[in-house]
Amino acid sequence: MSLPPEHQVHVHVDGQSDADVEIAQHLVVSSDDAPSKKRPAVVRAGTSVLADRVRAMLGEHRRVLVGLAGPPGAGKSTLAAALADALHDVHAVVVPFDGFHLANNVLADRHLSDRKGALETFDTAGYSALLQRLSSSLGTVYAPMFDRSIEQPVAGAIAVEPDCRVVITEGNYLLVDEFSMVEARQTMTEVWYVDLDEQTRLDRLEHRHIAHGKTPEQARSWTRGTDQANADIVGSYREAADLQVIWAS
Repeated sequence: MSLPPEHQVHVHVDGQSDADVEIAQHLVVSSDDAPSKKRPAVVRAGTSVLADRVRAMLGEHRRVLVGLAGPPGAGKSTLAAALADALHDVHAVVVPFDGFHLANNVLADRHLSDRKGALETFDTAGYSALLQRLSSSLGTVYAPMFDRSIEQPVAGAIAVEPDCRVVITEGNYLLVDEFSMVEARQTMTEVWYVDLDEQTRLDRLEHRHIAHGKTPEQARSWTRGTDQANADIVGSYREAADLQVIWAS
């Protein structure tokens, strides 16, 4: 993906000099990078620099909720796991939006099986309510996860303990202003848009679908059909993000 120079913020990644690290951290942590709210700063950065941005938020909050939005296959879940690992000392936990998929029988009852993955196939009100609990609760909160081996959500699969100071939540639609996602967005400390060049993203998606049982033809059809329709919606909200991240993994 090629972006205009005036919209880019280039950051050195792991392995840079101490001076470069200081400059990189200043660039990433400062909220003044973006020319306006409608044009989020574009940052190319490694995990350690992004983790430092999250750490900078902790001084003002008992717990921060950082959202990672982006189209299917952009690398949101991989980045979320890497950030949680880098922030293990503050007990970071990943809570994926995918845990709020409606069950397959519900989708079938509502004639939505062929739309699985679209916004209307999620319990957005339940997701918003969970984020509010995560933001305010002093006790243990249990969150669902999505099990790809059975293509179903599993309730109570993730325990967020009281000592967790960072919740990283990732999903396609965190920036969308429909259903209950507006309330969910207001609960999050920041939401970043995770970007990736289009061909790499499509290749990843096809391989993922094949790994979970689709034929190559089915994988390509689903990637270019249902997945792409969802990706187009998600991409139209990228400028609502606090930061646009090109992750140097």
